[in-house]
Amino acid sequence: MACCLKTGFYVSGSSDTLLGCRAKGSLGVSPSVEALQLSNSRSKDFMGKQLDYSVQNSTYWDVKAPTTFSVKAQASISVSRALRWWEKTLKPNMIEIHSVQELVDSLLNAGDRLVIVDFYSPGCGGCKALHPKICQLAESNPNAIFLKVNYEELKPMCYSLHIHVLPFFRFYRGAEGRLCSFSCTNATIKKFKDALAKYGTEGCSLGPARGLEESELLALASSGQISRNVPLEYATEKKDKQLQDVVLNGFDLSSPVVKDEKKRGVNGGSAVVMA
Repeated sequence: MACCLKTGFYVSGSSDTLLGCRAKGSLGVSPSVEALQLSNSRSKDFMGKQLDYSVQNSTYWDVKAPTTFSVKAQASISVSRALRWWEKTLKPNMIEIHSVQELVDSLLNAGDRLVIVDFYSPGCGGCKALHPKICQLAESNPNAIFLKVNYEELKPMCYSLHIHVLPFFRFYRGAEGRLCSFSCTNATIKKFKDALAKYGTEGCSLGPARGLEESELLALASSGQISRNVPLEYATEKKDKQLQDVVLNGFDLSSPVVKDEKKRGVNGGSAVVMA
């Protein structure tokens, strides 16, 4: 049995009845007690609050409450985090990517649907300004899949995929794999709309979705970002043996493929240009 006052002050006990008055500074308790009131005649500090009280006896005073009686003060704070700009106005076909494997799987499982990978950074002003328009285009193209990649969260992957300017977009579809890639801002949004009009029509690919290029998968595997047992179905007969040997048996630093990737800075850090 408990009663809460305005200040968050609780009175609890095992008396039969506890009656509270919402008027400031008054409380009534009656098991066999006719009147026990807190009013404004005396004052005492309680947890930094001024507590005014007085006791008025009546002819019916007969307290039979148990000796155990407690007074408690409680406070609760509820904090709700405001949505960050890249989390606002997201559409059902917009998916946030949180790992390299999630990106690889999302591309391979997309079938014949158009997939647009949107690389952005929370501190990129151009990305923030463009975000509402990308959300509108996602809404008007519900059959397309928009994968959002936070550059700051997945920086090593972006290095391996040679993403050096933001915002940056890549278009993929089925067995064709990557269709195009480019950077654009609000001022050059027509570039994005033209690519969407060109590749947005539904098509039928012969074979499973291709996803990332073999060289990109190799670079990601070499830096330990994905499993080395990654399938390389689309390699040519000559490349297939070389790439499979590298993936399954470890990396030979003298390999021309690895040399080429290192020359292009796959495993090294690089600065990104933000619009």
